[in-house]
Amino acid sequence: MNGAVLLLALVTAERLAELWWARRNTRALLARGAVEQAAGHYPLIVALHALWLAGLWLLGWAQPVQPGWLAVFLVLQAGRAWVLLTLGQRWTTRILVVPGETLVSRGPYRFVSHPNYVVVVGEIAVLPLCLGLPWYALAFSIAHAVVLAIRLRAEQAALSDLRR
Repeated sequence: MNGAVLLLALVTAERLAELWWARRNTRALLARGAVEQAAGHYPLIVALHALWLAGLWLLGWAQPVQPGWLAVFLVLQAGRAWVLLTLGQRWTTRILVVPGETLVSRGPYRFVSHPNYVVVVGEIAVLPLCLGLPWYALAFSIAHAVVLAIRLRAEQAALSDLRR
């Protein structure tokens, strides 16, 4: 097994574990009265991330791993862990609002409104760069920017009531 396959396998396992955790948290939040907001764009997010990872497997499995970009990717993973640990059972891949809850204002949320998106923007670009795929990084960064603009508008609207 080469470095690229190992890296992609670890990222794939991480994403699958996150999806499991997100579904578990979603069920628990819905049971507590959460309401999902702007669900219409969710399949687009899932498709984009699935295509990104599938394409990395297709194009990057035999590429040498670039150590400098791998170091950046590992820093991003630390950021991802910080976000996940901060949100705990509130972390999910959907936009869920629990009436009466307040916004999280600790951890990375002290510094950035949407730290998870900062991490994801980095990952979308940096993982392909780890595998020497700069055009892939650029193409998916542009596609992700479009999807993220939709997502951020929806999330800002959903969370506006909690800010008051």
